[in-house]
Amino acid sequence: MKRHLVNVGNHSSMQGRTRWRHLLMAGLAAAGLTGANALPAFALSELQQVEPAEEGESGSDSVERVPLPPPIRFPKADTDTPESTEPGEDAIPVEDTPLRDVVRPDTQIGKELPEILYDLEQVPEPVQRMHGLIVEAAKSGDIERLRPLIGSGDSATRLSLGGLDGDPLDFLIELSGDEGGQEILAILLEVLQAGYVHLDAGTPQEMYVWPYFFAIPLESLDKKQRVELFTLVTAGDYEDMKSFGAYIFYRVGITPDGHWAFFVAGD
Repeated sequence: MKRHLVNVGNHSSMQGRTRWRHLLMAGLAAAGLTGANALPAFALSELQQVEPAEEGESGSDSVERVPLPPPIRFPKADTDTPESTEPGEDAIPVEDTPLRDVVRPDTQIGKELPEILYDLEQVPEPVQRMHGLIVEAAKSGDIERLRPLIGSGDSATRLSLGGLDGDPLDFLIELSGDEGGQEILAILLEVLQAGYVHLDAGTPQEMYVWPYFFAIPLESLDKKQRVELFTLVTAGDYEDMKSFGAYIFYRVGITPDGHWAFFVAGD
């Protein structure tokens, strides 16, 4: 079944799906990050460095300055080295690196490619269990069955690259083209039925990610692999993503201990 990339920002019917270009902005819109809040973090930081008005400039014609909201902060590796670290010593690994490194694609041509896997017997039992629970929930057609799997708080499954306020299931339904969220469940199911990759084994960033296209340069896909890709996106979407440089449709990440880390689209 061919599938166009979903216009995740359309809250009415989603007849006639749009290209991948709309995924990021639509996801931000669904998460309430449009307008000034949707600006990149560095841009907001630069705007906040505007010098305050000189004393004496205030008066009847002056404009009250309203402070900008804090920049949107994505998890990132800490590039600062502790003061006690001597030259040549390795920096201390940072806990929140996995979200940035694994959620966003890294498919540079020339780098060693991960092995493409299909057999779920090759993943740890906790990963098999979570994979099975998500598949079972998606097949049920009842989006509420995802709630205990998504969790809550800081450990909740990441559903948006730009952060998420409000109920996670309401957010997923907003991404779907129907009132009950069955379309987004179908996409989730298709993603988990694809091949997968095991990334960053033995590191804090270790993750099992579906589909494998996320970690493979699209230009390197053979005929068989392109057939697999077209079960998720159209040939036109494929050409668009090649121009972008990576697969940026929906993907799922599960940690070795069975935590559902993310289900996101975009970059």
